[in-house]
Amino acid sequence: QVQLVESGGGLVQVGGSLRLSCVASGRTFNRAAMGWFRQAPGKEREFVVTVNWSGGRTVYADSVKGRFTISRDNAKNTVYLQMNSLRPEDTAVYYCAVRARSLGWGALPAPDSNEYDDWGQGTEVTVSS
Repeated sequence: QVQLVESGGGLVQVGGSLRLSCVASGRTFNRAAMGWFRQAPGKEREFVVTVNWSGGRTVYADSVKGRFTISRDNAKNTVYLQMNSLRPEDTAVYYCAVRARSLGWGALPAPDSNEYDDWGQGTEVTVSS
């Protein structure tokens, strides 16, 4: 099991930026695809972005494309989510997740929470207008 700890959430004004971090423990991190999901109050958890083990392949939800950027530093067992041009609809708890089960080399999980195996506790992001 991989343990994940997110940080970096907070309150920001519309148009502002935040950088979320997710630190992982466990030996599988460097070979695992990672993802960010979010859950707004009263809504289901939704996919935000995923990155393959090397950081070379990413897929973003249309709602964040061009504004959010995922990256990872395998030497630090950390994945980041840079969020720019934030909007009120970005307000949510953001969760980091790891795909611990094996995938094809370089492959990405489908944008579905069931594709991921371990989750962090979440970090809250509030965008005020």
